[in-house]
Amino acid sequence: MIAVVGSLNLDLVAPVPHHPVPGETVLGGDIVQHPGGKGANQAVAAARLGGEVAFVGRVGDDAAADVLVDAARAQGVDTTHIRRTESVPTGRALIAVNPHGENSIIVSPGANSRLTAADCEAAWSPLGAAKVTVLQQEVPDSANHAAARLAGGLVLYNPAPAVDGAVPPVSVDLLVPNRTELAALTGTPEAGTVEEIVAAARKLSGAGAVVVTLGGDGVLLLEGRSSLHIPAFAVTPTDTTGAGDSFCGALAVALAEDRTLEQAARWACAAAAISTTRTGAQPSSPTRDEVEEFLAARG
Repeated sequence: MIAVVGSLNLDLVAPVPHHPVPGETVLGGDIVQHPGGKGANQAVAAARLGGEVAFVGRVGDDAAADVLVDAARAQGVDTTHIRRTESVPTGRALIAVNPHGENSIIVSPGANSRLTAADCEAAWSPLGAAKVTVLQQEVPDSANHAAARLAGGLVLYNPAPAVDGAVPPVSVDLLVPNRTELAALTGTPEAGTVEEIVAAARKLSGAGAVVVTLGGDGVLLLEGRSSLHIPAFAVTPTDTTGAGDSFCGALAVALAEDRTLEQAARWACAAAAISTTRTGAQPSSPTRDEVEEFLAARG
């Protein structure tokens, strides 16, 4: 089993010719609405890849809450531990996507910011039974720390989005940042080369292993004193929204199946690559058969 503790957002996505600079108004295309939130995206990604997934989170008391909970349940996610919060809106994400598939995102956490340690303690059963527990930074640190403490298996922490002052749980087995998040965690400039990324990642302490996602440059694995760069699969991206979440969900599934970190990362790279060729976060997550066919076609 995989337990995911995290956020649920309603994504409002608009195509734009370019991302606006301060003071600029950009005319975009028609808005499309998708279920999202880093936690929900990762849970759905894992479920679509065949994982048994339980989710811990909060929604508001509005219509968006029904949309998000129903969407997760429809993908096979156990939504028993998603709580409704009175007089609080469900989380929203405002997403602009340019013609290159690059996105800019504003997140309004809403009910996600009300997730508590007590909510995680109430979900002690799935957290204790999970082979992998997945956490991110769109919910309060106190909830993440409680979930990590209660986790019976491996703890995968995705420190996204980069949040000033966020404190990762002590008992993290696998840390999965991107370049920006790595810089925020280490207090160093954003690294460019593989050598710079390795040097920055070595400043981290407490995690058993680190996987740095590099977008079109693939991923970098660090275990102990060893490091390994896995190149990305070549695809033409349409929308990169949710690619990191597809990666984390796939990584959790592969690790729950006792694959090595290298095997799991390569499989997750394939899932992320497929997701960039589609629009939306959750709608873009591939199925298990699609990932296997993708890898088979590339030898």
